[in-house]
Amino acid sequence: MTDITRFGVSLPSDILRDFDDQIEKMGYSNRSKAIADLIRSSMVENAWESGNGEIVGVVTMVYDHHTSEVVNKLLALQHDSDIVIYSTMHIHIDHHNCLEMLAIRGKPSEIKAFSDAIKSVRGVKHSGLVITSNLK
Repeated sequence: MTDITRFGVSLPSDILRDFDDQIEKMGYSNRSKAIADLIRSSMVENAWESGNGEIVGVVTMVYDHHTSEVVNKLLALQHDSDIVIYSTMHIHIDHHNCLEMLAIRGKPSEIKAFSDAIKSVRGVKHSGLVITSNLK
């Protein structure tokens, strides 16, 4: 288990009250977990913006598989990419639309380029990217 360090934080009472209301609505049982999550989110954002290290994440996309060559283009992007694709999940939403999720790892610049390339494929109706990193 990781060592735990206690520290004090001084805040205006109205900010603390609003923070407590917010974290209660989010389901946190204590401030420590909420603050630790905020710090981790900041660290992930910093890693993304600085381009340092590796990032892991999930790319989601919804596409019309009847659009000419969409499946082949998406597969080519996946095979030709420098990122690591750990896993894919493919769901048939309806007769035309598919939802695909890719669990990925790579440098921030490579992941951004890959995600942008997915979005630009004709037939992709929506694409999103959720990032995180291997934080302690």
